[in-house]
Amino acid sequence: MYLNPDWPKLINKAVAEAEEALFRQLPVLQEIAFKNHKKVLKAFQEERVSTYHLQGTTGYGLGDSGREVLDRVAARILGTEAALVRGQFVSGTHAIAAALFGVLRPGDHIISVSGAPYDTLEEVIGLRGKGQGSLIDFGISYEDIPLDSQGKIQYSLLGERITDKTRLLMVQRSRGYAWRNSLMIAQLKELVENVKTNYPQLIIFVDNCYGELVEIQEPGDIGVDLLAGSLIKNLGGSLAPTGGYVAGRADLVQLAAQRLTAPGIGEHMGATLEWQRLFYQGLFLSPLTVSESIKGAVFSSAFWRALGFEVNPEPEMLRTDLIQAVRLGSREKLIAFCQGIQKGSPLDSHVTPIPSGMPGYEDEVIMAGGTFILGSTSEFSADGPLREPYIVYQQGGISHHYVQLGNILAALNLFEQGLLS
Repeated sequence: MYLNPDWPKLINKAVAEAEEALFRQLPVLQEIAFKNHKKVLKAFQEERVSTYHLQGTTGYGLGDSGREVLDRVAARILGTEAALVRGQFVSGTHAIAAALFGVLRPGDHIISVSGAPYDTLEEVIGLRGKGQGSLIDFGISYEDIPLDSQGKIQYSLLGERITDKTRLLMVQRSRGYAWRNSLMIAQLKELVENVKTNYPQLIIFVDNCYGELVEIQEPGDIGVDLLAGSLIKNLGGSLAPTGGYVAGRADLVQLAAQRLTAPGIGEHMGATLEWQRLFYQGLFLSPLTVSESIKGAVFSSAFWRALGFEVNPEPEMLRTDLIQAVRLGSREKLIAFCQGIQKGSPLDSHVTPIPSGMPGYEDEVIMAGGTFILGSTSEFSADGPLREPYIVYQQGGISHHYVQLGNILAALNLFEQGLLS
């Protein structure tokens, strides 16, 4: 990268170190990207995708062959029997909620084996809010088991907590708003093998947000029963204007479909409108956008470490999601960081983000990202809750150069405010 003589020396030095760190990681990142490109292309070819599949439908959406083929393409990519890819999902949280409400019944018990859930799932479960129709409101009990100090699932505790009412084990693959390692596919495989051997009656559900196409395998490939995610993250390829997906065992996906629409309607209805082509094209491009995001995250990790901040993951670590966390340590630095990122956005670069309340979040949150799809974390964004220890979380990046420039502007903003030395 070109080093600017007008930048402070410490920023130029950090840029140079980050570029070197990224260069060392490129062979591994490029191998993963190649294999995922090949997998996605093969899925399109095997399902014989044609131009007429790109045309959307209106009204009830009956007989929509494009919708049905897209489901099958996604299932092949995710390694599952079936998939439900729908613009009617308003977010990843909605897709997760449909999956959970679809398969669970009053009296069931669920355990999160990766610790506390992401903030927006707290009200879905019923940990916050009363009388909103949460899982707990419907008589479904919940508990979570934290990961151990090494970021591993605690199987001994899990064995103690499982009862005859336990129906489902929930795993959040990414770190969310937590300072922990995300769960690698190898760790999920270990969980699947343990559970299928000792508790074959249990459903394993994975919140797959931010994880798709980061590794060579997907949760479905290693036997996870059900997973869900958002289309304005990885699989949308920065083109999907909305939507989410549920994938897994065919019977479980059908139950989620009954929850999304209505019993008896399930996956058979739902107009695809004007987004059908964008879903297909975004899915096809997703290995590229994911690869660029990971390159940007490696640069970001090395860059902020060189500036003296704690980062997670470290630039040398293998990755299983798009998220890069930087521990900033103060409210002022978190706000300045996000405002700097905003200055590097293609849209609304002149706008100054400020902390505010958001639906589904307990704390104030500051979010930066002038994206073409509102809130699209596949394009590039940074956000964080205004709480100790003031960690910022970056996601996405349709070009790793875009991510690099955004991080440099964030550092310059901290420097200009006297928050970086």
